[in-house]
Amino acid sequence: MKDLTTLLFKIQTATRMPAAGHVLVSEPFLSEECFNHGVMTIIDYLPEEGATGVVLNNRCEYTLDKLLDGVHTEEAIPVFCGGPTAQDRLFFIHTLGPEIVPDARRFADGLYVGGNFDAALDYINKGYPTEGCIRFFIGYSNWVEGQLEKEIEEGTWANMPNVPTPEELLTDAGDSYWHRTVKALGHDYRSWQLLPRNVTCN
Repeated sequence: MKDLTTLLFKIQTATRMPAAGHVLVSEPFLSEECFNHGVMTIIDYLPEEGATGVVLNNRCEYTLDKLLDGVHTEEAIPVFCGGPTAQDRLFFIHTLGPEIVPDARRFADGLYVGGNFDAALDYINKGYPTEGCIRFFIGYSNWVEGQLEKEIEEGTWANMPNVPTPEELLTDAGDSYWHRTVKALGHDYRSWQLLPRNVTCN
């Protein structure tokens, strides 16, 4: 008997080469906890070396004040699990740019990674908005040469043709974020939305 999962939910669409700033959406049966119903942004990509990215919507159990001294804000700022690599490392992506966070590195239109951490902390402590502006991560995701291209070709990730705005990428979290992004992929991916994050619920 043929695999009904493959028949019902495998999408046959044209694939795109990845690039920094692209958004990847995990197929619904990707079971690894860090990537299950995950939405990823690529931070670095070199075909001869591989790629680096972070899962945008996987909120972890920590808030920023639990991990760092010097966070003085009433808002409980969430921290996200960016991936399984270097989970002892905290970093951030943002829309603030080098004018607010010196030494920030642009990796896509309106999106930056890192920069002066004290400046980022000062921004937070002054009560400026974080949702849609700045997001903190533990760990990142990494692919060796050719690995990401193969996973996209196999349908593990949908490489989104129309990237959301930087503010949208840093807004919302969890399963609703994945469903929202799958909807933006278009009609071909409608079947993906039929599955909950925990498939045993179906």
